[in-house]
Amino acid sequence: MSQPLYLRVGNWLKQFPQSLANGAPEAPTVSGPAAAALLSAAFSCFLLMVNQHLTVLFKGWNAIVWSLGEWIPGSRTGDQVYGEIGSYSGKETLMLVSWLLSWAILHQLWKTRNIRANSLYGSLIFFLVAATVMNWHPIFPYLPLMPH
Repeated sequence: MSQPLYLRVGNWLKQFPQSLANGAPEAPTVSGPAAAALLSAAFSCFLLMVNQHLTVLFKGWNAIVWSLGEWIPGSRTGDQVYGEIGSYSGKETLMLVSWLLSWAILHQLWKTRNIRANSLYGSLIFFLVAATVMNWHPIFPYLPLMPH
């Protein structure tokens, strides 16, 4: 007796994660590709916050960044009720581009190398702490960087 299509699809989906759980037949021999993935994500978070402050300081740059994000729905609506995303859409676009570009570059540079864990963790902590501090509003109003 043949099973209905939805049961066959459901049973196939139950098997799918098992194939991922088996993993690669051999363990990776270099850490560079994984380090490139991790560091590029942290770098893009850092760049997002740097860009946030640059758009506050320079209105011309804010307009350019906003125009880069107009492809995102809701970026510029003019709707008073629901509002709009604004230049944050461009900041997210630049973050996405910087993440993918830095990942591709670092992957090409490090694909056959072992990256020392201390260097990787130090860089990750630097980028993530710096991004967090730049997002922490109790600090930045008191710095001369922000307009008054």
